[in-house]
Amino acid sequence: MITRLLSHDLPKSRLLLAILVAILLGLAFAPFLFPGAKALNVAAKILVFVVLVASYDLLLGYTGIVSFAHTMFFGIGAYGIAIASTRIGPTWGALAIGLLAAVALSLVLSLVIGLFSLRVRAIFYAMITLAVASAFQTLASQLSDFTGGEDGLNFKLPEILSPGFSFSEDPFLGASLDGKLLIYYIVFVCAVVLFLAMLRIVNSPFGRVLQAIRENDFRAEAIGYRTVVFRTLSNVLAAVFATLAGALLALWLRYNGADTSLSFEIMIDILLIVVIGGMGTLYGAVCGATIFILAQSYLQDFMAVGANATQNLPWLSALLSPDRWLLWLGVLFVLSVYFFPTGIVGRLRKGR
Repeated sequence: MITRLLSHDLPKSRLLLAILVAILLGLAFAPFLFPGAKALNVAAKILVFVVLVASYDLLLGYTGIVSFAHTMFFGIGAYGIAIASTRIGPTWGALAIGLLAAVALSLVLSLVIGLFSLRVRAIFYAMITLAVASAFQTLASQLSDFTGGEDGLNFKLPEILSPGFSFSEDPFLGASLDGKLLIYYIVFVCAVVLFLAMLRIVNSPFGRVLQAIRENDFRAEAIGYRTVVFRTLSNVLAAVFATLAGALLALWLRYNGADTSLSFEIMIDILLIVVIGGMGTLYGAVCGATIFILAQSYLQDFMAVGANATQNLPWLSALLSPDRWLLWLGVLFVLSVYFFPTGIVGRLRKGR
């Protein structure tokens, strides 16, 4: 049953299996194991980024396409939910309309970009997607009447999803049974379903063709596959999954702005997570997103503890100052690439 659910793509490493099970259980029971708003926000962000990074791995890891427009589709999903909820109101119909409109727009844009750009060489395609993403971010920032501009959009959700809605006055295992908890589990279930769907895609005959194109597109073309069609379909699928990830982010935050979902920093984070986790392995998105977001969220706190503990050594205390957390995050990234050149998942599978 588990093998069929994972599309016969098993972790192939006991240590990797243990890590994945620990992450799954940690995220499933996060509201009860890690009380506090920050911990729950971190867990929800991990779920969203698992879907987002896995969708990008469909392009980079499985098809060999380098795109910088992935955050554009991520932002379209978030803006779809935000704009529909703002204009129509906090209803389930608004959420459905916003999601469908966002998916439709992403389908059209990804299809146009794919058909007109994937015939060129990789570096030119990357530059085209970068230009399109930059133009879309600028447009979103300037259309303040529609997108909220730099301030973004705050919106309300149906009453049952609002933090003020309570299912019970008594907490359960230390967690409040309210609308925020319900949204978290909606995000959790959707993220698991979307990840399993992508796992099924990459292990289907379609996914095998994508991997053949990644390895040698000329040979794939020679044996009868129209590589442009498959590249375009891969681009469309990745865009749709990124759009759904953006919708989950907006649903969780009840807010969206250009810096929240369209920032180029998010694109850099996606690339880093793919490299850390391992390209061409969707499990790498799970491991990479968990490690990266935990480091991004808690590294400053750990450094503050270290700086206070080493006050007798001024040079070490200054080196561990929380203001230098980006420096240490960069060091951790360099070390991970050095010791895990094929990513965490690739290293664990190789050493099984």
